[in-house]
Amino acid sequence: MTRFIPARETILGGAILVLLLLISSRFAGFVAPSNLANVFNDTAPLIILALGQMVVILTRCIDLSVAANLALTGMAVAMINVAMPGLPIPVIIAIAVLLGAVMGAINGVLVWKLAIPPIVVTLGTMTIFRGIIFLISDGKWVNSHEMSPAFTDFPRIVLLGLPVLSWAAIITIILFGIMMARTQFGRSIFAVGGNPHAAVYTGIDVGKTQFWAFVVSGALAGLTGYLWVSRFAVAYVDIAGGFELEVVAACVIGGISIAGGIGSVGGAVLGAIFLGVVKNALPVVNISPFWQLAISGSAILIAVAFNARAGRNKGRIILKEAEATQ
Repeated sequence: MTRFIPARETILGGAILVLLLLISSRFAGFVAPSNLANVFNDTAPLIILALGQMVVILTRCIDLSVAANLALTGMAVAMINVAMPGLPIPVIIAIAVLLGAVMGAINGVLVWKLAIPPIVVTLGTMTIFRGIIFLISDGKWVNSHEMSPAFTDFPRIVLLGLPVLSWAAIITIILFGIMMARTQFGRSIFAVGGNPHAAVYTGIDVGKTQFWAFVVSGALAGLTGYLWVSRFAVAYVDIAGGFELEVVAACVIGGISIAGGIGSVGGAVLGAIFLGVVKNALPVVNISPFWQLAISGSAILIAVAFNARAGRNKGRIILKEAEATQ
């Protein structure tokens, strides 16, 4: 695994560079530093959600409710801002993270205590969360003129040349890099996904680890909910519709094994950046944005095939080593 992950990241990084070169041949301004910074800023919500999804997938689960979580949290904090426009932004962010974590905890409890398959749980809660948005908003939108200037301006504040939204993604990347490499929780995630039966014998509670993975994913979805709504200055029922598929795609393309136990923070980030570059480049080269779905789907199939082939090769190596010792 230690050899496979850097190789996968190198290949994906090279693919992104080749993609940028091809785009620059049609439109040189795309690779200008200022435009690349804008592309990263546009991709920041996907990066944050992909890191949360990575933790869940590494434990052999999946969270299809992240976009609905984002939408519900975004609508909730937007309505709170309309009702209490003087509420400080740090308090609003804390509320968003807490709401998201609670929704993630609901998923985690259902998977942990009731042993319901994660895909079934999160499909159900995805629909429930969307329904709650309609109930609390009565199907109405919250528009920019109803939100306070502080609420909508925060993600756009520029620090050291980058907006707060970009810094939120960068800080999340750093924290997850430390968490996955240096903490017991990070090691437990890999252990549970790699071999849950062996993890039990080492004293790791598999269900509890999966529960906390869902909580982390939900908390990041809540944070992204505020950042998304405040950046676009609008909240409505179908906000971020279908975005959960892009999140899963970013993870798979980044080498996060859907079988669990294999993946890295760098891979998830590169997978999100790949999709972000594709999404921003298609209009520039006069290709319909609808092709993004086809490109994303093709990239997923290629990535899954690559993972499966790598897994078979690894299995052959283990067998050969076992035969050599006999």
